[in-house]
Amino acid sequence: MRAYERLLKYAQYPTASDGASPNCPSTEEQLVLARALAEEMQSMGIADARVDEHGYVYGTIPANIPDWQGVTIGFIAHMDVVRDVPFENVKARVVEKYDGGDIILNEELGIVLNPAEFPILADYVGDDLVVTDGTTLLGADNKAGIAEIITMAEFLLNNPDIKHGDIKIAFTPDEEIGRGADKFDVEGFGADFAYTVDGGAFGEVEYETFNAATAVVSIKGKNIHPGTAKGKMKNANLIAAEFAALLPSGERPETTSDYEGFYHLTEIESTVEEGQLIYILRDHDGEKLEQKKETVLRAAEWLNAKYGADTVRVTITDSYRNMKEKIEPHWHLIDNAYWAVREVGGEPISVPVRGGTDGARLSFMGLPCPNLGTGSHNHHSTLEFASVQAMDKCVDVLVKLAERYATYTP
Repeated sequence: MRAYERLLKYAQYPTASDGASPNCPSTEEQLVLARALAEEMQSMGIADARVDEHGYVYGTIPANIPDWQGVTIGFIAHMDVVRDVPFENVKARVVEKYDGGDIILNEELGIVLNPAEFPILADYVGDDLVVTDGTTLLGADNKAGIAEIITMAEFLLNNPDIKHGDIKIAFTPDEEIGRGADKFDVEGFGADFAYTVDGGAFGEVEYETFNAATAVVSIKGKNIHPGTAKGKMKNANLIAAEFAALLPSGERPETTSDYEGFYHLTEIESTVEEGQLIYILRDHDGEKLEQKKETVLRAAEWLNAKYGADTVRVTITDSYRNMKEKIEPHWHLIDNAYWAVREVGGEPISVPVRGGTDGARLSFMGLPCPNLGTGSHNHHSTLEFASVQAMDKCVDVLVKLAERYATYTP
């Protein structure tokens, strides 16, 4: 089975994670997919494929080299998709031999995947593209990665002439809500190094992520009948708007790129009586992230001076750090990934990730773990798509890495 065929199958599982749930996995639907993946792995000969008590899937492709004692490499992807885009009843299909023009996803609703808006489509003229009907996401983030890892496993198991060492596989829940590595069993996983397969274009080899934090801003207002409110009312709605206006308007996701960090207001709930804003703070530079935290705290201090103590309270929680510092001592991970991409006819691409992956957290948990592309684009969008041929090449990269680490000594 080819990787895109698996993507079409996995896309049918509505596996959105839920940040409001304290459970792991945060949704039962992820557990349904986890069990299906473990069963599929077992059916192809991965005898130890299993789902643990937290919904993580683990398995091993045993070495086929006698008395092998080399480096154990792992491949990791996540099962969940985002909840803030429609994710149920995915109607995925394949557009054969894309001709470079508009792709009409939904004629009735007038939804079009347009190369004028998404110039990257020009790179895929002649390819077959997996798309949706424009009303839901596809879930290639990260089911394309899962499909490619399992397709690699099937290929290696069916081709014993390709020599490899032990290869570890894992699929995680709840990555999209920042909890994908929370209960990952690094020691039990048993890999010396790993790659997450959770990127975009084929050829991506990523080793820089944001440093990340979340700021929860709570506002206490005071509601009084508007007819007698003068000098008494504190409108939490307006204070929330003031708070947002105090943060730099030029440092938002929609106004930044490359190495520029941002403040991103992801949620706001407010009444006159009380309000809450949730921000994610991001920067590749750790010191600059600390400055962003200080800016948030100073905004709260200024409003408290204006409206009274404890009107605005801020709680800041660190999420993950830039994995570059943990990858640099093990640069063979990048060199070998570059080699693998070139071996299958590609050209490596390394750009700073404007986000994070499970690999960022795992790198700081003792498992150095850069990120590889999946041949998919427009993640977290109803205009998401994946290239059938690019996915095949991503599988080939994984196979090459398995071969490389069979005899490689860092």
